[in-house]
Amino acid sequence: MVLKAIFFDIDDTLYDSSKLTAMARMNSIKAMIDSGLPEKDENKVYKILEGIIAKFGPNYGKHYDELLRELGLKWDPKIIAAGVVAYEHTKVGYLKPFPGVIPTLLELKKNYKIGVISNGLAVKQWEKLIGLGIHHFMDIVVTSEEVGVEKPDKKIFEHAINELGLLPTECVMVGDRLDTDIAGGKGVGMYTVRIKKGKRAAEKSGIENLPDYETSDFSELPGILEKIE
Repeated sequence: MVLKAIFFDIDDTLYDSSKLTAMARMNSIKAMIDSGLPEKDENKVYKILEGIIAKFGPNYGKHYDELLRELGLKWDPKIIAAGVVAYEHTKVGYLKPFPGVIPTLLELKKNYKIGVISNGLAVKQWEKLIGLGIHHFMDIVVTSEEVGVEKPDKKIFEHAINELGLLPTECVMVGDRLDTDIAGGKGVGMYTVRIKKGKRAAEKSGIENLPDYETSDFSELPGILEKIE
């Protein structure tokens, strides 16, 4: 059996999304307070913001508008803009791949097609890949926005595999989430490797989402793929 393609998730697989998101949100709150937000308890505001993001989803465009509303404050464009700018600046400044990602991708590119299967908006996922400086490694990037379904739905995995003209058994799915990346990949017959990073690193797998291999070191991937083959 010969592997031909390796597909990756992005968040907490290729970079530390959990840490970056937490930093960006807290810095946005600090900036809003500096710009006149009357509530000075950063942790209180952070929890409210997290609740708003959970309610409306990460791709909603007016989290900070909702935050002011939740705090019983009138709409203030200056405060909202301060939050948005601080968030974006933090995200750009600290968007770095995990150690070992770039040299590992260089090594994998010699023998495999490289792709991404990601839930989210296409432009946002490309922004991450370009910002990380790894977009040129990708032979294919498949997003839930373009396919119309999210991981772990079989259709998004099948779409990516079919686009490369391959069989599921010729492909590996690499990701941090047991419920989407691993369960979804297994569901279509792909091999699976779990990257134990981010906020879900301590989660325990069950029979339905048991990966073929697990690692917390991205640079171990070439060796793992050799074992699979």
